[in-house]
Amino acid sequence: MTNVLFWNEFRHEKSHKEVQAVYPNGLHAPVVEHLRAQGFNASAATLDEPEHGLTQAVLDKTDVLLWWGHMAHHEVQDAIVDRVQARVLNGMGLIVLHSAHYSKIFKRLMGTSCSLKWRDIGEKERVWVVAPGHPITAGIDNYFEIAHEEMYGEYFDIPQPDETVFVGWFAGGNVFRSGACYNRGKGRVFYFQPGHETYPNYYQPEVLRVITNAVSWAAPRPWATVQYDHFPKPLEAL
Repeated sequence: MTNVLFWNEFRHEKSHKEVQAVYPNGLHAPVVEHLRAQGFNASAATLDEPEHGLTQAVLDKTDVLLWWGHMAHHEVQDAIVDRVQARVLNGMGLIVLHSAHYSKIFKRLMGTSCSLKWRDIGEKERVWVVAPGHPITAGIDNYFEIAHEEMYGEYFDIPQPDETVFVGWFAGGNVFRSGACYNRGKGRVFYFQPGHETYPNYYQPEVLRVITNAVSWAAPRPWATVQYDHFPKPLEAL
């Protein structure tokens, strides 16, 4: 069984009534509940737990880590970022959600500012599939629509994705690479744009379907043993 951990900053839900009304148990709760219903061993960790809930023992048994943050990126300890990065490079999957584009771990793995344009007036978003046949788009038609979402717009300062699977169009005219895939070491990374805290989009079936697909895609894969460092014995007679 795939072990999935949803790391949520869990601050807006405690301090903003409008967010509490949408996600009374935390925005991670509907995602964790859905993943459990799909047969994953899913749980949650939050910023204010000791070591942010990301001890080495917890990470060692995590196959896929989901990450949502917004108002407290700076509070995440660099030592924890180091720990998560090491696990990704060693095969743990990472799914970066919405405003976590500014998280320390995503910027570390991308090596860029990860900056973008944004506007929050509750625009309709149409999320287009641009990689039909990709495992993350399974079960999604040509597009799906989100009634209200924070606009994220290009230019998005990320490295060229290994694969772009979704492009979002917003009613105000902006477009955005809403689903981007990367390989980092042995691990896979997926950035998925929907998920502003004041809108109920983590209850939407299509959004949950994409996250579920992404968990399966990002789960660790078997790797051949790789030898680094000094390799003293030639393979051929000299």
